[in-house]
Amino acid sequence: MKTILLAIGGNSLIRAGEAGTIAEQRANAQRTAGQIIGLIRAGYRIVLTHGNGPQVGAALLRSERGASQVPGLPLDVCDASTQGEIGYLLQQALQTELHQADLHVPVVTVLTQSLVLPDDPSMQHPSKPIGPFYSRADAEERQRLLGWNIVEDAARGYRRIVPSPDPVGILELEVIRNLVGQGVLVIACGGGGIPVIWKDGSLQGVEAVIDKDRASALLASRLAADLFVIATDTDYVYLNYKKPTQTPLLQVGAAELGEHARAGHFPPGNMGPKIESVLRFLRQGGKEAIITSCENLCQAVAGSAGTHMFPDRNRAEIESNTDLETKALFVGGR
Repeated sequence: MKTILLAIGGNSLIRAGEAGTIAEQRANAQRTAGQIIGLIRAGYRIVLTHGNGPQVGAALLRSERGASQVPGLPLDVCDASTQGEIGYLLQQALQTELHQADLHVPVVTVLTQSLVLPDDPSMQHPSKPIGPFYSRADAEERQRLLGWNIVEDAARGYRRIVPSPDPVGILELEVIRNLVGQGVLVIACGGGGIPVIWKDGSLQGVEAVIDKDRASALLASRLAADLFVIATDTDYVYLNYKKPTQTPLLQVGAAELGEHARAGHFPPGNMGPKIESVLRFLRQGGKEAIITSCENLCQAVAGSAGTHMFPDRNRAEIESNTDLETKALFVGGR
């Protein structure tokens, strides 16, 4: 069986314009699970990762608002709690869909710690906004009392910023690998994983945010996944996105993709980290990556949708050996 590392974005649980209620998140998780069932029917093993931006922001806000009644929680603990929260919603949705499809696949969420380096350059240059917006006076007070780094964000107010270091290891990797080998659908690396460092012989959480797609690419590489898929809010990767000359990329090699990135086609706050993560996966031995919308997952894996990205050295070989049997399963097996 081939293994897909599937990274789903925040829009898979909270869509644009939604308040983020649990009822909304359950409904969105159910739709996402339906697409994943199609991949399982086609014979794939799934490792699922997810973002947690809106959820961790809400957890921080709750912690701050309740600080007069109960002790507040640091960011790494909020990361851990949202991994469990989102894992629960996804597990339940997947188990429901699997039961209705009469498929017997165990599902488990692995609370995942991502190792970062204390001397990562980002530790000295925080850049990732988190949590709510504050007035200038409130932000300056928190900066003075709590030592936060504060920045003005898009003229909407002031926000806290934290480091966004690169993940260099996944502490639960062997557990995840063993579970996948036993046929378990594993949910892991939620929100990029909880950032931790080794210090004086002990593991310690750090107040930082790891990019979900970077952590997903690392896990995909370490598991030697056959396919790395990022589900986002667009059907394709586009050149000149949202401009009159917007053009979708259908199939592209790593070198060409890198040229487009250097030309500025993929903004840092949107498609940029996803393209960077795909290039890392391909350069570390990955054979194929796909970026598409959650609604088009099955069609994209079957080859009829999404942007397909390949390492230059064997792109032609991969294209010529497309798994026709899998395509037939997608077309006629549901």
